[in-house]
Amino acid sequence: MPLETLVANYKLLKKVKDAKFDVDDLHHYGLCLQVGIRDFQFCVIDNRDNRCLLYEDFAFENVKTVNARLQVVQDLFENHHLLMAGFWSTIKLSIKSHKFALVPQPVFSKEGLVDYLSFNTPFNPRYEEVYFYKHIGTDAVNVFSADKKLIDWIRELYNQKEVIVVHQGSAFIEGILKYNDHSGEKSMFCLVDKGILHVVITSDKKLHYYNQFAVRKSADYLKYIMLVFKEMKLSQKKSKVLFWGGLTPQSPHIQELKKYIRDISFGSRPSYLSFSFVFDEIPDHKGFDVFNIFLCD
Repeated sequence: MPLETLVANYKLLKKVKDAKFDVDDLHHYGLCLQVGIRDFQFCVIDNRDNRCLLYEDFAFENVKTVNARLQVVQDLFENHHLLMAGFWSTIKLSIKSHKFALVPQPVFSKEGLVDYLSFNTPFNPRYEEVYFYKHIGTDAVNVFSADKKLIDWIRELYNQKEVIVVHQGSAFIEGILKYNDHSGEKSMFCLVDKGILHVVITSDKKLHYYNQFAVRKSADYLKYIMLVFKEMKLSQKKSKVLFWGGLTPQSPHIQELKKYIRDISFGSRPSYLSFSFVFDEIPDHKGFDVFNIFLCD
C-alpha cells in the first residue's frame, strides 16, 4: 500500500477495569492522561481512597506528524465513552518529550523559560509551547516543550477544570522519590519506554540525577547505564538498579547488564495506590509512570 494512502489511527493494547468503577462517581475520580509520539495511556484513580480503577493503553498507527497525532488523539477521545466527560475531580496530562531542562528552584524564574530550554535543546516556538512543573519531592523545576495545539485542544475539552500539564520524567521522578525501596547509598532507577531509557539517581530520597537516552540497539542500554555509573560514581558490585517499563527479567538486555552490575531487580507498583486483583493482568513493573501522574500537583 502506498505510504500516502495509509490512514492514521489507533488500537487498544490493554484495558483493565476494577468492578468498583462507577460512572456516576466521576466527580470523585482523578483522570491521568499520558500522550507520546505514537502512543497514549490513561488511568482513573478514586481520590477518596487512592484506588486505581481503570487503566488503558493505546498505540497510534501511521502517525508521521504532530498534526496527524492530534487528529488521532481527537478521534480516540471522541469515540471513547469516558474521555469526553468533563466532570472529573482532577485532570492531569503527562507529555512524553526529549525536550526538557531541570532547573534548581532557587534560581528558577518564569521569565527565563525559553532560555532554560534553549540552553539544553532546540525547539520550534512556532509549534511548541514551553511549560514547567515545580516538583513536590525535590527542589527542582522541569521546563519542557510540547505541541501547543495538542495541549490547547485538551484544555479546551476540559475547560471547566484546570488541566495540570507535566513531563513524563517528572511523573517518574515523583514516583521514585515516594517509592519505598530507598537506602542511604546512591541507587539507580530506570524506566524503559519505547526506545527511551529514563535514568534517575537518588540517595535518602534526594534526587541527584535525571536524564533520558534514545536506545536503538541492545548495546546502548549497557553503554548509557555504565556512562551514568561512572559519572555518578556508583559501584558495579554494591549499587542497586531497579527497572520499570518495557523490559522483563528474561530480556537479553537485562542478562547482558547482569554481567557487569550485580544488583539488578524490577520495581513494583506505587505503594500509596491500591489495586484489585484484576490488575494482575499487568506486570508489576508496567505502568509506573502513568500511575504516578496522580502525584503531580
